[in-house]
Amino acid sequence: MRQIMRSSLDYVGFAQLCGRSPIMRAHNRIIPRSLVLTCLDYGRATLAGIASNQLDRLESVMNATAWLVCSAQMSDHITPLLCDLHWLRVPQRIEFKLAALISNCMHVMAPPYLAHKLCRVADMDCHRRLRSASTPELQVPLKRCNTVSDRAFAVSTARVWNTLPSDDITSPSLIAFKPRLKTLLFSRSFDLRQSDSCS
Repeated sequence: MRQIMRSSLDYVGFAQLCGRSPIMRAHNRIIPRSLVLTCLDYGRATLAGIASNQLDRLESVMNATAWLVCSAQMSDHITPLLCDLHWLRVPQRIEFKLAALISNCMHVMAPPYLAHKLCRVADMDCHRRLRSASTPELQVPLKRCNTVSDRAFAVSTARVWNTLPSDDITSPSLIAFKPRLKTLLFSRSFDLRQSDSCS
């Protein structure tokens, strides 16, 4: 976590220096995206379940990047800028990565050691007669500790997967699944029903 923050802040500082150069100013959208967002997205699946204050630190880095990309002032509200860039907030970026990993497992495109961690409700003998057996939901494993076990791959991915609509889960391919997933998480991220800034 500290390494991600340190690298991200270094890239933000570098991008700010590049933005002052007339030559690099034309590329002020490319440099922050390629440096800062790549660093933030690196290993984001391992950030599931981290404390809210740690998420806020990552959000502050992404917000600074959005202000830089849009050439906006620090006093400008961040939500319209993120909507204009079509960037997901940090919690939704983590959910996107976890759901994409599960979709890879379902389409046999992920390593076997990840796929073996997941168990569909329909495949369990004790649940075959239940209504949940007809859904593509995953079984959430029992956990002993609420702090560490919540961050386990099998637990965090199953919880994210079970919150998705069944229409999105049953996409025929990963190519069709990702755009639907991003649209859904984007609407959750900014609550488009209540916010007019993204419409």
